[in-house]
Amino acid sequence: MNTKILKIVLVGLMAGLCYISFMFLQIKIPTPGGFTSFHLGNTFCVLAALLLGGLPGGIAGAIGMGIADLLDPAYVIVAPKTIILKLGIGIITGLVAHRIFHIQHKQGKALWKAVILSATAGMLFNVIGEPIFSYFYTAFILGAPDNAAKALASWNAITTTVNALMAIVISSILYMAMAPRLKNNGLLKKIAPKE
Repeated sequence: MNTKILKIVLVGLMAGLCYISFMFLQIKIPTPGGFTSFHLGNTFCVLAALLLGGLPGGIAGAIGMGIADLLDPAYVIVAPKTIILKLGIGIITGLVAHRIFHIQHKQGKALWKAVILSATAGMLFNVIGEPIFSYFYTAFILGAPDNAAKALASWNAITTTVNALMAIVISSILYMAMAPRLKNNGLLKKIAPKE
């Protein structure tokens, strides 16, 4: 199979996993400024960035969770914010994984460390960016009262931190389980970015 087609198919698969894990594996929390949630969507955005690189991983997260937002009346108005943040998660995770740590060339404990730190970098971006972006987006773009925007940002800080911890742990375990098998059959070399 052509490598470009394979990557496109895998971006679509990861976008589907982002969509399903956000849409159906979440606990919604209403706040005065809108909804926030505990979910597993970021897990597959990070996994996609580890496997495919930053931009494809970010695109998978942006498409999957962006579509989920557009199809959910509680989140439809924040879809642009989601698309930007998920793209950022993927780009940062992939940049750290493939340009700084060169994870395709690591093994054992060094690979575990590089994968965990790469996932943490992407999720740290989200933990910092989500509440800040949420406040400004809710207050200035959506025109919500300041107290409502602050309440949503406060709840987002909590849910985003929990989501980040889950994403780091689960995506790292999944990558470490998948990478040796993909490497043995030659697929990892085809789908990972050129370093």
